[in-house]
Amino acid sequence: MSGRVEFHHGMADRMGYACRLLRKAYKAGAQVVVTGEPTVLKELDRLLWTFDDLEFLPHILVGDQPVPDRLQATPVWLAADLAQAPGHPAVVVNLGQAVPPDLSRHQRLFEVVSQQPDDRQRGRQRWKAYAAMGWEVHPHEVKE
Repeated sequence: MSGRVEFHHGMADRMGYACRLLRKAYKAGAQVVVTGEPTVLKELDRLLWTFDDLEFLPHILVGDQPVPDRLQATPVWLAADLAQAPGHPAVVVNLGQAVPPDLSRHQRLFEVVSQQPDDRQRGRQRWKAYAAMGWEVHPHEVKE
């Protein structure tokens, strides 16, 4: 199954932008899984606790241990492996350097690409890969 990729690019603060994007998705009632390298996900976990003094964004950082049943309904999951997320969340946010594997369970993907040259170059490679997979790719330049 192919889907839609929203390519958000050009921001100076990639992780801050990701926090704001997740807040917007949460307020819209979306179930979201964020994927990327474990160090990036740990940084995002820390930022989600501190980026806004007046709000809390419910999220869970998935590790090696099973997630307790009482936390399965958490709206934002941070998982290095998409298979770790419960059910089939329609929305994926990729903060990783590669195209996430097994995207067939998902309908919509958000890429967050900063203005840093190496991040932009990897973003271009992912763009081409998504297009080759038959996904609709839509650019969104961020003006901060």
